[in-house]
Amino acid sequence: MIYTITLNPSIDYIVRLDSVVLGSVNRVDSDDKFSGGKGINVSRILQRLGVPNTATGFLGGFTGKFVEDGLKTENIPTKFVQVDQDTRINVKIKANDETEINGAGPEISSEQLADLEAILAGLSADDIVVFAGSAPNNLGNQVYNRLLPVAKKAGAQIVCDFEGQTLLDSLNYQPLLVKPNNHELEAIFNVKLNGLADVEKYAREILAKGAQNVIISMAGDGALLVRPEAAYFAKPIKGQVKNSVGAGDSMVAGFTGEFVKSGDPVQALKWGVACGTSTAFSDDLASVDFIKETYQKVEVEKL
Repeated sequence: MIYTITLNPSIDYIVRLDSVVLGSVNRVDSDDKFSGGKGINVSRILQRLGVPNTATGFLGGFTGKFVEDGLKTENIPTKFVQVDQDTRINVKIKANDETEINGAGPEISSEQLADLEAILAGLSADDIVVFAGSAPNNLGNQVYNRLLPVAKKAGAQIVCDFEGQTLLDSLNYQPLLVKPNNHELEAIFNVKLNGLADVEKYAREILAKGAQNVIISMAGDGALLVRPEAAYFAKPIKGQVKNSVGAGDSMVAGFTGEFVKSGDPVQALKWGVACGTSTAFSDDLASVDFIKETYQKVEVEKL
């Protein structure tokens, strides 16, 4: 079973309008509300691909109920720890440019954190846990240094979608997959990347620190999968980018879901690229039909 961990979920409130004028009343042309958060996005794509999974983390209040009800509507099993304060609301403004206003999220008590640890401690070697996104403010991202070893001790494989030091710390637990983008890779090593050779070089440094698979997503320049024995480049697919929210999460879902089924890293990369690209070309997370259509266009070459 795949479990997704979202420590700070949200209602993603997406509003669309031609432009935003600060200091004035702005009326939207259309809006949508979705269950949000990086791990939750992974769960939603996995479910569309027919891959069994359970979403967990922290939820609270009427906003938390909205998130959980949305997941149940999509037939995604949940096992959230209930907290006292409301789950946050993140506003995504799609006008001339995309602007995000993200809520802080609830405070998590030591007892509630222990409840989540108990869920992780009950996992087994048959399970994969996807840890993704930031933690609530009162926990800080250092909380992952407490949660990751619990999952590993239980025998589960872990997938980590973090940035910066949190990603580097996660390498101590030999994650099945990490997926920084090219800008995050530059920030980690304080370098400017010039071409695929540079991307592979620094991805291999992450590999050497403990990761089993490293995917570097490069938006319109494709994606690179680096493994101990080889590197594979997925060529970019042309299309109109409509949505940056959830594209990386979709890639994580596509790779993880296929790798669980087949163990084939190249096929997993192709499905990851198909999912990520399809979401980037969609208003929300991509539909399974669009993902399958995009999959037929994915070209991967061994470097």
